[in-house]
Amino acid sequence: MVYIQRDIFLAMNTIRALRRVRGLTQSRLAAAAGTSQPTVAAYEAGRKSPTLSTLRRLAESVGLEMRIDFHPAMTREERRSLAIHRAIAEVLRANPPGMLALARENLERMRSRAHESSGPLREWGVLLERPLAALLPVLTDPSPWARELRHVTPFAGLLSARERAAVIRGFADMERSRG
Repeated sequence: MVYIQRDIFLAMNTIRALRRVRGLTQSRLAAAAGTSQPTVAAYEAGRKSPTLSTLRRLAESVGLEMRIDFHPAMTREERRSLAIHRAIAEVLRANPPGMLALARENLERMRSRAHESSGPLREWGVLLERPLAALLPVLTDPSPWARELRHVTPFAGLLSARERAAVIRGFADMERSRG
């Protein structure tokens, strides 16, 4: 699912995401949607803001359905977790076999310590057996379901201390700029 949000930065990333989901260049997306490549580039760069009907047309032109969901605003902790998991997704892309093996080991340790059957741990078990292309979007999904999963993440230790510190510094800087 592609989440459409008010923020222009997120909208441009949404267009880039739907284009990448289908493996298209800006030119091919533009042709499919009946617009121009410079227009798609302007949307992705944030120089132009697409309307909701334009976003719907872009999505439908590549066989995707657009949905608009309203969720409670993310807490600071949830935003920080999302930033960390975006970095984890990059590490996973770089070394899927090694990083997935570590996540599976972490999950087994977590399951052995759980006092009862944990729904999120079961879900992580399923997700860790799926293709990487199915797992990565969950790590960066802002939905309440993915937020809840990230509370019990099996990805501890995938970032080095230096990488984690850099993500947290970047997150703190971003939070300060939010005002």
